[in-house]
Amino acid sequence: MTSYVSAELRRLVVQRSLRLCEYCLIHESDTYLGCQVDHILSEKHGGLTELDNLAFACTFCNRSKGTDIASLTQASTLARFFNPRTDKWRDHFQLNGARIIPLTEIGEATARILGFNTVERLREREVLSVADRYPCPEAFELISRV
Repeated sequence: MTSYVSAELRRLVVQRSLRLCEYCLIHESDTYLGCQVDHILSEKHGGLTELDNLAFACTFCNRSKGTDIASLTQASTLARFFNPRTDKWRDHFQLNGARIIPLTEIGEATARILGFNTVERLREREVLSVADRYPCPEAFELISRV
């Protein structure tokens, strides 16, 4: 079940995100498969197709997340995923070069399920880093939002 995301709603989601994946911070123009509008709380769990429940996500983050909303941590506790609408990125993650370091259980669950630090994703960000494209200036703006 998927609801139609109007062109205007998509434009608002993209504009708010600064064209970055709101999870891994890669710029839309720097990822081969581009980005998509993601339901933070999936429709099958009651999430609505409205601005407050939508995020801009790269294809890798979006497909890895799927309709999941939480996961078990290494300590076997259930942790919800990072929510770009209610959480601050810097509270749950830290950049260390191309690596995204989780700082909380929410960060841990999100980073693992979305595969932030798989070999392929790290290589992609390392190449972008050498080209001075990761993190891009917009990423620092998104990280520092209040």
